[in-house]
Amino acid sequence: MWETIVSSEAWEHVGTWAAWAVTICLLIAGAVGCVLPVLPGHLILLMAAVSHRLMLGREDSGLAWWSFVVLGLLMAFSQTLEMISGAAGSKWFGGSRWGAVGAVVGAIGGLFFMPFGLLLGPLIGAFAFEIGFAKKEAKPAAISGVGSVVGTLTGMGIKIAVGFVMIAWFLLDVFLIG
Repeated sequence: MWETIVSSEAWEHVGTWAAWAVTICLLIAGAVGCVLPVLPGHLILLMAAVSHRLMLGREDSGLAWWSFVVLGLLMAFSQTLEMISGAAGSKWFGGSRWGAVGAVVGAIGGLFFMPFGLLLGPLIGAFAFEIGFAKKEAKPAAISGVGSVVGTLTGMGIKIAVGFVMIAWFLLDVFLIG
């Protein structure tokens, strides 16, 4: 009986179906990870492309080698932007260099207090560094802290957009380009 199952035409496509099932699951997990900061969304999206290529091979995957370069660059761009967005927001709202440093320190510290720490960390860090090191009054320090939150939210929005660009690039390369 096993020989009959294995020799059927449908069995030839099981590997392809399984590869696509894994790829789609990774793409969904990556998209969720771009929205929820608990998962490394962009890394999961890159791993979806790598695993797709490894499971189906060079010819059947439809992925060109330079797609991995594009996806890697998009991931690096997004991660860098996410790290500096709070500092940029603080500077944009008139904060000092100390406020920007405080926003970065607060963002790193906020990672340990998910999910609220993602917004409160840069806010508290920028405010505390403006008061403590830049010797600013409370109102300008608070404005710098609010700027870090605006920058962080903007960075999160761009992170989500880049994640969907990565998914679109993958699908375009698989179905149209490659």
